[in-house]
Amino acid sequence: MSQTTSLEQALSPALAERRERHLYRQRRLLESAQGPEVRVDGKTYTAFCSNDYLGLARHPRVVTALQQASNEYGVGSGASHLVNGHSREHHALEEELAAFCGRDRALLFSTGYMANLGTVTALVGRGDAVFEDRLNHASLLDAGLSSGARFQRFKHNDVSDLERRLLSTQSRRKLIAVDGVFSMDGDCAPLPQLAQLAEQQNAWLMVDDAHGFGCLGAKGVGSAEHFGLGQDQLPILMATLGKALGTFGAFVAGSEVLIETLIQQARSYIYTTAMPPAVAAASRLSLRLFQEESWRREALRNRIHQFRQGAESLGLTLMPSETAIQPLLVGDEARALELADKLAGRGVLVIAIRPPTVPVGTARLRITLSAEHSEQQVTQLLDALGELTRD
Repeated sequence: MSQTTSLEQALSPALAERRERHLYRQRRLLESAQGPEVRVDGKTYTAFCSNDYLGLARHPRVVTALQQASNEYGVGSGASHLVNGHSREHHALEEELAAFCGRDRALLFSTGYMANLGTVTALVGRGDAVFEDRLNHASLLDAGLSSGARFQRFKHNDVSDLERRLLSTQSRRKLIAVDGVFSMDGDCAPLPQLAQLAEQQNAWLMVDDAHGFGCLGAKGVGSAEHFGLGQDQLPILMATLGKALGTFGAFVAGSEVLIETLIQQARSYIYTTAMPPAVAAASRLSLRLFQEESWRREALRNRIHQFRQGAESLGLTLMPSETAIQPLLVGDEARALELADKLAGRGVLVIAIRPPTVPVGTARLRITLSAEHSEQQVTQLLDALGELTRD
């Protein structure tokens, strides 16, 4: 008779191993609004680990829009979009996002993960092929694996490797899916070359622009505007609302046929409760703000330049990023954790990123900058890094 293994007995060894390898993840308790200064676990820090790139998450007008819409619509949406949860605020936000992005239509999803999962699995399946950059966000990778299509990962930003793979497939549908701005490296995908290759090989191009939307381009439209790509060249555009917009949720923008297909077939859209209408109302206000207040993107660019220039003078090993994501490559997991802990001891909060989020041997400090960071706060970060890396 076989011996029964309890849940705890089965799972505990893997947890212990993660601790030993310095890969264990722990949650911190945030006790304040997001901002350049936060209170975490009872202590106040200057924070460089939020995706609130334009400083809109706590903007008084955005907060007021949320409160006022909550008074009108209540808290929960109560149903999925296709049952009885698609409010006037949701619909208006979709129309405004489509217009802003220069696309025919947009469709709201509750999260970016759900947007990627629903879109990829609605567009490709068995008999098709999906090609993804090796450094894509986990949600895109999981979507490709879940689709049933033949899943291939090409070398990071290597258009030649992708072309070789496209030429060798006989699949009826071919989907190329990439991050616009890579979340752990901060560099941009070569979208003009990818769009040209997609056209040549009769493939569809999808971009997850979670970290480009709001930050890149003259108007903040993101990677598509930055590279001058319209709907024909970039037919499937996804972005999130919880980063530069400072709210919550995600959307996919594209043609009428694309959006109608997602409404009919994207399971993560059909079978989930709609985001609260008040969040949609706050997002509408935030979208207007970052169009009106272009100084936020300029302030962000200034802080990025200040940090990179200061880091270079200190001899720090940065990655080739001109975006708000500025990873400091460390390599060793234990050393990355040690540096993060020592920064915290100096009142600076930066998170150590370790495998499997990044490849083995590339542990790093993922430093993110915001339009709300002051010159003095970036100097504080640089001074602390200078002291620690001299130890």
